[in-house]
This record gives sequence, C-alpha cells and structure tokens, in this order.
Amino acid sequence: MILSLLFLSVATMEGGIHPADSSAFRECFSLAWKNPYVLRLAFSAGIGGLLFGYDTGVISGALLYIRDDFKSVDKKTVLQESIVSMALAGAIVGAAMGGWLNDRYGRRFALLVADFLFFIGAILMAAAPNPSVLIVGRIFVGLGVGMASMTAPLYISEASPAKVRGALVSTNGFLITGGQFLSYLINLAFTKAPGTWRWMLGVAGLPALLQFVLMLALPESPRWLYRKGREEEAITILRKIYPASDVEAEIEALKESVEKEIEETGSSEKINMIQLLKTRTVRRGLIAGVGLQVFQQFVGINTVMYYSPTIIQLAGIASNQTALLLSLVTAGLNALGSVVSIYFIDRIGRKKLLVISLIGCVLSLGLLSAVFHETTSHSPPVSAVESSHFGNITCPAFSSAGPSATWSCMRCLKGSDCGFCASQTDKLLPGACLIENKSVKDTCHGEGRLWYTRGCPSQYGWLALVGLALYIIFFSPGMGTVPWIVNSEIYPLRFRGVCGGIAATSNWISNLIVAQSFLSLTEAIGTSWTFLGFGVISVVALLFVIIFVPETKGLPIEDVEKMLEERAFQLKFWKKRTPVVKKSAPV
Repeated sequence: MILSLLFLSVATMEGGIHPADSSAFRECFSLAWKNPYVLRLAFSAGIGGLLFGYDTGVISGALLYIRDDFKSVDKKTVLQESIVSMALAGAIVGAAMGGWLNDRYGRRFALLVADFLFFIGAILMAAAPNPSVLIVGRIFVGLGVGMASMTAPLYISEASPAKVRGALVSTNGFLITGGQFLSYLINLAFTKAPGTWRWMLGVAGLPALLQFVLMLALPESPRWLYRKGREEEAITILRKIYPASDVEAEIEALKESVEKEIEETGSSEKINMIQLLKTRTVRRGLIAGVGLQVFQQFVGINTVMYYSPTIIQLAGIASNQTALLLSLVTAGLNALGSVVSIYFIDRIGRKKLLVISLIGCVLSLGLLSAVFHETTSHSPPVSAVESSHFGNITCPAFSSAGPSATWSCMRCLKGSDCGFCASQTDKLLPGACLIENKSVKDTCHGEGRLWYTRGCPSQYGWLALVGLALYIIFFSPGMGTVPWIVNSEIYPLRFRGVCGGIAATSNWISNLIVAQSFLSLTEAIGTSWTFLGFGVISVVALLFVIIFVPETKGLPIEDVEKMLEERAFQLKFWKKRTPVVKKSAPV
C-alpha cells in the first residue's frame, strides 16, 4: 500500500499519471525462448554480483563465530571492523584496477581475473590459522569483488537491447541480493558444523569457479570490440543480441559514437585524465555516477548487511542463531526488492525509483533511531541481590561502584567487560551484572536465564526488526540497484571502463568508511544517533538525485551522451512529458 501511494505521488509530480510501459518487463522474460543467448550473457556475467552479495552477507554471520574462536577478535572492536573492512580495502584497489583492465583487455578478461582472485581468497580464509591470514584472505576476496562489481553490470549493459537493458542489468542487482540471502542460508546451515565460519567463508569459492568456467565460453563485449577496431566480431555478436529489424540502426549509432570520440580525442588508446574531466559529458556523468555510488553507502545499507545480526542483538535478541535467522528475513526482503526493481526499472524509470527509495529510507531510519533511543534509555536495572546470587563472579566495576549507585543493563555492558544475566522470571525485571566469559555465560544459561553482551532486553526490540525490514524494502529496488545501472549506461564508450572504475572505487571507499566506523560510532554516540545520521544523509541524497541524476530509461547508450551534453541540471524530472507517438513501420 505504501509503495503504491509513493508511485502515485511521484507520477503526480510530473503533471499526471501516465501509462506504464509494461512491455519491457514482459519482453525481458520472453527472451527465455525468443533469444536465450542474451539471458545467458546476462546471468553468466551476473554471477559476479552473486560473489559481491555472498561476501557482503557471509561475514556478518561468520563474525559471530570468529569471535568465539579468536579471543583477540572478541575483545577488540577495531579488529572485528578490520576483518570486515579489509575486503573493502581490497575492493577499492580491485575496482580501480578493474577500470584499467576493462579498457585495456576487455570486460570478459576482467571477470576471469576477478574469479581467480576470489577463489584464492576463499581458500585462504577457510584455512586461516589466525586473524592475520584471515585478513589476507579477505583482501584477496575484496580484489575480486571490487573488479567484478563494476565489470558485471558494464558487460551486461553493453550486451543488452536498449528496451530491456535496465531489467537485465537489474538481474545483476538481484544476484547481489540473492548472494546475500544465500550467505545467510549457508551461515544457518553450518552453525552446528565443526569449523562453522571456515565452511561459511570457504563455500564462497564455488560460484567464482562456476563463473570462470562459464565466461570462458562467452564472447567479449561487442561495444568494446568495436572500439578496438574489431568491427566484424562486434557486428556478429550484435546480430545475435538484437532483432534483425534493429541491428542495423544499433551498428550505425555505435559507428557514429566511435567516430565522434576519435574526432574529439584522436585514436590514441591512452586516456588523459585532465582531458577526461574537461569533457562536459564525462564530467556531468561522473558527478551523477560517483554521487550515486557514494550516497548508496552513506545512507547506511552495509551497516545492515555486514552487521545485521549484531544490530538485532543490540535490539535485545540474545541468541546468535536467532539473530542469524532474523537476518535471513532481511536478506530475503533485499532479494525480493531486486525483483521489484527488475519489474519497475523500465516501466517508471531510474530516477523515480531512486526518489521513492530515498523517501522510504528516511522514514525507516527515523523509526530505527527512535526505537534504539527507547531501548537504550529504558533498559532493565541491575539488582545487587540478583548479582550477589552468583557469588564472586559479579562484575568488578559494579561491585566497586557501591550500594548507592544506580546501574542499568546498558551501563553494565558499556566499557566494563561485563555481561547482563536477565531475571529468571521476566527479562525486563532487574537482573545481574556479571563478568563476561564463557563459563559465566554457561552459568547464566544453566539457570534458564538469557545472557546479553551486545544489547539489552526491551519490550520495543521487535520494532527494530520492523524498521530494518522497511529500510530494506525501500532501499533494495532503488538505491540498491539503480546506481549500478546508471553507471553502466551514462558514460561515453571510450571512457566507460575508466569512469565505471572511478565510480566503483568511490563506492568501495565509502563502503570502507561506513563499515570501519559503524561499531565505533555506536559505541561513541549510540546506535540511535548513528541511524539518525544516516537519515539526514538520505535527505541530502534525495536532493542530489532530483538535481543531478538524469533519466536514462529506454535511451540507447549513445543517446545518453547527447542528453548530458545539453544540460547540467536534470530538473526535467519535474516536468510533464509529451507522450511519444510511435511511428508506424513502412509497408
């Protein structure tokens, strides 16, 4: 219902409701029998998105068990953040290298290199004897993910008919979220297996191996081939992709685009970065593309995907397995949102999906902020009687505070290396503040009590789950997939690889900043203020989208360049569009 109202309101902004182009969605799925070759290209390349999603999701569950095996990790928040974020550091380098590799050696070659790096990283992580080797494995995985993250949508975009390009590139987004969902299933499957987290991280090598084999049998991007002077190879592939009635027009548009680039920049393969930034269309494309990638991370999505079990525990859910199970729900909603994106991306357009998505993010982040404020300011009190019941394992900081001190569960957990053992009769009643270690945890559980070390019991904890679910529902169809789609279609052909690399690198740098700082922020200013900060950034992102991001729905890639040449600010989003009259085919 909420989504329906938002779609209605955005349509009204443009001066009325216009019929949606539903044929793109139907045509996308009709490719299964009309032209399975295109779907084969899209899904084979999209496994790069699956790698991206699996790595994003799997570490959130694995981290719970890595902490149990390596005590140094359990005691150091910075080390936990490093295990998560070193993959992101690798992804920054991988995305930057990927841009050069894409332009120099092709999209297919870049994906093969990404698969190899990811496979090596998965083996290192599974066999890691200590946190240092685990971090090295995470860096290798990051190199592969960063390279695949910008190459997969680029390859799909360049090998897709314009009418269904958005839907097909959205399959990459679907496989990202599908990979996240799969990672939570794998996490749950191995919770009782010996070596838990080693299996969780090691399984990641299988999709990399699968894509490597599939890509060996696929061709290079036709647009890259054409730009490199291999016109016959490119035309042969284009004839397999496009209907016979469209292929000649596509070849002619591609020819004009390449001739224009050579006229402006010469035939040199070297790209002058200063000249690149002086080129109006490239500069305007980079503002929109890089801005979208930065805001995608700074509205907080990967705090949810990397730390969702931890966030659920902060909301008052004590059990690791319960936290993982509830995280599976958020991952499932994320995958469902990607399906919604496939359906709507070529019906209502990229820009409207972004606006709807960000409005929903603002509302859900506001709810999360309010819920965490309530849970932290009204946590159960600590009882001296309950604590003394356990004898000499009472938290030293609580004992030394004296009988007149007023302690709550939150004060017990904050900065004292202690845990909260809830009341036996009701978890919201006064409980005990005890030393945090495994034997004390077992003692607490032995009396049928719940043991808390991350968050405190709350009667409003379930609302945090609602907030997380709403956030994912709104984020996934818009901000989750559209930035990658826009970046795959917004740059001139000659600069597409390097510009895509710049945008992907900015995404991973932003991702690293958010992932490395989230737990520290929650400790420093509290979970409530952290989510409120993400909400404010979402408002800024909404204004950015309205002003700078163009609508590329249904446009041939070469026509996007012409649109950016004409205007810097994309405020035509607000204007009523003149209905397009289709020309009848000549008899």
